[in-house]
Amino acid sequence: MESSFLCIMFMRVLFLVSLFQLIVLTHSSPSIQSLCHVDESSALLQFKNSFSIKGSESSDRLACPKIASWTLDGQNSDCCSWDGVICDEDTGHVIELDLSSCNLYGSINSNSSLFHLVHLQRLNLAFNNFNYSQIPSQVGNLSRLTYLNLSSSMLSGEIPFTLMNLTKLTFLGLSSNNFQGPIPSSIVHLYNLEVLDVYNNNLNGTVELCMFLNMKSLGMLDLSHNELSLLIDETCTNATLPKFYGLDFAACNLIEFPNFLKNQDGLQWLSLAYNNITGHIPEWMWHISKESLRVMDLSFNFLTGFDGQVPIPLPWTNLAILDLSSNQLEGSLPIPPSSTLRYNIPNNKLSGRISQWICNMTSIQMLDLSNNSLSGSLPQCLNKFGDSLLVLNLQKNKLEGSIPQTWAKGTQLRMINFSENKFQNRLPTSLANLMMLEAIDLGVNQFNDSFPYWFGNLPNLMVLCIRSNKFNGPIVIPNAEYKFPNLRVLDLSNNSFSGKLPLEIFQNWKYRDFENESPLTYIHVKTNFTIPKGSWNYHLSYDYNYSMEITNKGMNMVYQRVQELFRGIDMSSNRFEGEIPESIGDLKVLHLFNVSNNFLSSNIPFSLENLAGLESLDLSLNRLLGEIPQQLTQLNFLQYFNVSYNNLTGHIPSGQQFNTFQNNSFEGNSGLCGSPLTNNCDTLLPPASISENSEDSDSPFEFDWKIVVIGYGFGTVVGVIIGHVVTARNPDWLRKTFGMKQLGRRHRN
Repeated sequence: MESSFLCIMFMRVLFLVSLFQLIVLTHSSPSIQSLCHVDESSALLQFKNSFSIKGSESSDRLACPKIASWTLDGQNSDCCSWDGVICDEDTGHVIELDLSSCNLYGSINSNSSLFHLVHLQRLNLAFNNFNYSQIPSQVGNLSRLTYLNLSSSMLSGEIPFTLMNLTKLTFLGLSSNNFQGPIPSSIVHLYNLEVLDVYNNNLNGTVELCMFLNMKSLGMLDLSHNELSLLIDETCTNATLPKFYGLDFAACNLIEFPNFLKNQDGLQWLSLAYNNITGHIPEWMWHISKESLRVMDLSFNFLTGFDGQVPIPLPWTNLAILDLSSNQLEGSLPIPPSSTLRYNIPNNKLSGRISQWICNMTSIQMLDLSNNSLSGSLPQCLNKFGDSLLVLNLQKNKLEGSIPQTWAKGTQLRMINFSENKFQNRLPTSLANLMMLEAIDLGVNQFNDSFPYWFGNLPNLMVLCIRSNKFNGPIVIPNAEYKFPNLRVLDLSNNSFSGKLPLEIFQNWKYRDFENESPLTYIHVKTNFTIPKGSWNYHLSYDYNYSMEITNKGMNMVYQRVQELFRGIDMSSNRFEGEIPESIGDLKVLHLFNVSNNFLSSNIPFSLENLAGLESLDLSLNRLLGEIPQQLTQLNFLQYFNVSYNNLTGHIPSGQQFNTFQNNSFEGNSGLCGSPLTNNCDTLLPPASISENSEDSDSPFEFDWKIVVIGYGFGTVVGVIIGHVVTARNPDWLRKTFGMKQLGRRHRN
């Protein structure tokens, strides 16, 4: 019996071990049971195949690596392992699909296999191109969605009413598309919605704020930049509206500050920009959401000032972005708290000195106070901005005195604009410590200094403008260390520089490869801010484009954006003399060259023909000699050409772009002839041109100038001898003949 008992126990243990191994194998080997459902993997592949990949120069696989991994072949056949796909661990159903920024191109139609994925809870198709197709009503089949993001995806038409079937949504992103019509009133049935974002569409009509009364979960409401008119009824704004953390009502036709904001104590984001709000900023604004507010944007309104005493600093202790630009604000400059990263208040009427308090903004990245009436000298504490400051724009104010000598190494400044003020004296050489600097504009001031050659040691400097100051003397680069390695635009115009043209500043262009530069890349500073919005993080990206004013094509032109590939040299209205060096031909990527109103006295160099991309060439008001090279007609992009008021001679070239230039391009050169001038070249042809061609002439009237000269000399000798004989024999005849004529001339004079 003992042996039977042992045998039974052994069989039980063996069974349990086998069962354990079976369970382990079942759960550890995906080849035995796949998590992905066959119908869902098929639906995903059909959805993938309904689009093409429209990348710039990329293959399908490189343009969207997410869907490139979708295949039923090999080890990657389980759709739950595909990029952008997340499955429920228990059921294997696809519950999340993220194909954002995937370069998908095509239309979403009503029979799309996407709508077979009925277990989806999160769907993100933002930043694709759906070719202005409409959202099919079948989107209502995805009733389990809590997150739907279709922003920036080239969708159009009306917002389908079936979206209101998605009652579990807590996020709906429809921004930056081409949606039209009014916002459906049935949206109020989305009781769980936390974020509604319809920014930048063509939605129209009137939206009553009271329609959102029952959406108690709604925290972020963005209706901005449509054609909507927001109607705010005071009867529903006291305690009945949701407690918002984000409101963007930009361009919603508001004419006053919404009073319901008084009761919003948890705002993180508030934008009332691009409206018609007039008058003063009410004093109660200083008391809302003091600890939570991160973004305040009141730009592009008609605000004129502030009610009550403006706190110094402003009371929002966690403020990151403050934009009050393009209003009519008067008074002194408001000072934001130290937490501020971006402060914009240009295009107002602010006056007075810049307070020392501004230097407490130790986190500031972008500071734009331009186009106001701020006066006095700059605070000496600018160095306290530390490593954070990237952009400093003080253009078009009434600031004066010297630029502080406080620029330290390690500073991250990339753009400085001090132009159109009253700054004086010499430039601080400590500016040479700004190794990250890309553009600096010091134009239209009263600086009195020699050329700041030490800028040549800044490796990233692309734009240097010191026009309309009192800079003087020859431009001398003391040694090869100062190479201006990345300079693209140099404006020295309207100063008192002398000596030779300093084209050696640009010799590095000969060794640079410009072929791969994109025409769509601009000189700019890009910063990213992450702003928490309740349970979501909102990522902001700001592009600050460098703008400049330069004389181009005979006019003062303002470039709101400057392409990185643009190359321009303006040395006009100085005292440069001598020649235009042949080395100008080495600057083959040059677009603008202006050396007008100087004392240049050479011929126009033939090497200018190498500047194949030249668009504007101004050599006027100099002392240039000789002819206009015929080779310049090969400059196919030349739109502006001016050589007026020089000492040029000969025939004006014809053909190509030269046939488009008017009289004023050539006037003031008495020796020039030909179209478009009225001077006939036949009547101005100098004798030298005949003698040069006489040896090769086949004309029957050909003669030898040597014979003429010999004959002239012989006749002179004979005449002298005969005259002597006549005078000796009859002196009275000579006196009567020539003396009477001379007397007559004196009388007439």
